[in-house]
Amino acid sequence: MLKEKKDNEMIPTKTEMDVLQILWQHGPATVRFVHDKLNEQKEAVIYTSTLKLMQVMKEKGMLDRDETNMKHVYSAKLEEAKIKGSFLRRFVDKMYNGSPSSLMMALLGNGHTSSTELEKMKALLDKMDKKK
Repeated sequence: MLKEKKDNEMIPTKTEMDVLQILWQHGPATVRFVHDKLNEQKEAVIYTSTLKLMQVMKEKGMLDRDETNMKHVYSAKLEEAKIKGSFLRRFVDKMYNGSPSSLMMALLGNGHTSSTELEKMKALLDKMDKKK
């Protein structure tokens, strides 16, 4: 079910996020396409469950549906950056007491950060410093 915060910000469930991720990555798609992608990611999902989920997401205002052709094509109505930003803010608030630097220290201290990723982070920090 779609959860809503008091400011009417939509918070998709895990399953809804799976559908949105596919549509954000691949663009508008049929239920069959989304269903096939979901089955690549996890254990077998029943087609009618995918269809119903996407119909419900349309009713909630999360998806648009183009009905001009025989096959209905769905597209994400929610902005990827906005939804991911909301999830990230909530994650940092809950897991790191609202401290982005604590999150960064945990990410950098885990031993999985490549030198390429570190260079990208340094460049981003330099860019942010120059804006100030």
